[in-house]
Amino acid sequence: MTEQMEGYKERVDADMKARLVWDGELIFTASTQRGYDMEFDANVQMGCMPLEGLLLSLAGCLAIDVVSILQKMRCELSSMSMKVHGKRSETPPQRLHSAVMEIFLKGNNLTDEKVQRAISLSTEKYCSVHNSLREDIDIRTIYHLE
Repeated sequence: MTEQMEGYKERVDADMKARLVWDGELIFTASTQRGYDMEFDANVQMGCMPLEGLLLSLAGCLAIDVVSILQKMRCELSSMSMKVHGKRSETPPQRLHSAVMEIFLKGNNLTDEKVQRAISLSTEKYCSVHNSLREDIDIRTIYHLE
C-alpha cells in the first residue's frame, strides 16, 4: 500500500462519512452515511452555496444546543426560530468573516439569565461547528424573548 492509500484508509475509518457527487455544471449532491442529502450549487439555481451550508450548520448546531439546554433548565418553549446573517470576504478565498445569529424565543420560564447561559454553553463548550471555525471569525448571537 502506498502512503497515499494509507492516508485514505485513515479517512475511511473516520466517525463521520459523506459522499459528494457532481450532477453537472457546478451542482453537487452531498449525502451523509445516514442518507440525508443537500444540494450545493455555485450558481444558486438548484441548491445552496457551500458557505450558506456552513451558516446553516452553525445555526443548526447552536439551535439544537440552546433548545436542549433550556429544556434542561425547565423552560417550556412554545417556539424558537433564527435569522442568520453572514458576511464573506470580497476577495478570494471569500471566506466567512462574520456571522450574526438572531434567535427568537417564546415560552414559559424563560429569563435573560437562562438564555444567555444556554448560548454561552453552546458557543464555548458544546457546539462542534462553532468550535471548529477559525477564531478570527466574528460570530455574534442576539436573542429576543417574546
